[in-house]
Amino acid sequence: MIISASRRTDIPAFFSEWFMNRIHEGFAIVRNPMNDQPLRVLLTPDLVDCIVFWTKNPIPLIPKLDQLKDYCFYFQFTLTGYGHDVETHLPDKKGAIIPAFQQLSEKIGPEKVIWRYDPILVNDRYSIDYHINAFVQIAEALDGYTEKCVFSFVDTYAKNISAMQSLGCVTLRLTRCVIWRSRSGILQKKGIWSWRPVPKR
Repeated sequence: MIISASRRTDIPAFFSEWFMNRIHEGFAIVRNPMNDQPLRVLLTPDLVDCIVFWTKNPIPLIPKLDQLKDYCFYFQFTLTGYGHDVETHLPDKKGAIIPAFQQLSEKIGPEKVIWRYDPILVNDRYSIDYHINAFVQIAEALDGYTEKCVFSFVDTYAKNISAMQSLGCVTLRLTRCVIWRSRSGILQKKGIWSWRPVPKR
């Protein structure tokens, strides 16, 4: 069984103490997203094949990782060039988040910390050139601290269209092509394997 912790919220950033309590108790109660019914999920090492942490800020969880010595786990770590107008409630990236990425990599190994630069949105502030320059700077800081990078472009759907409009976002096929080619070259020089999800049709 693979535990995704979690794509609903940032558990390492906001609920690390709760998560470790659940690990020690050996189970968690979660709501089934299909019918909203409570579901008991066992979390014992013999049943859990891997834990996948999704986070933008692992700082609260890092001191607790030694308690997971009986588990296999890795991190999907989102680190982008956005400011607080897009990504709220984050510590300073240069002063805290990038050092946290480096510390995490040193603790568990670069192969277990996947860098995510996503989702990519383009507007007047976050232009193509902005993203490329931000990506280069972050790639330089993470050189040797990760082996994989995932990036994808923001999709517009009913629940986020108002936020997208308030940010003045644009969607251009050419934008995707330019950024994809630029990043592939940057990562190749750093020896980082890159991947992007296939757009839904």
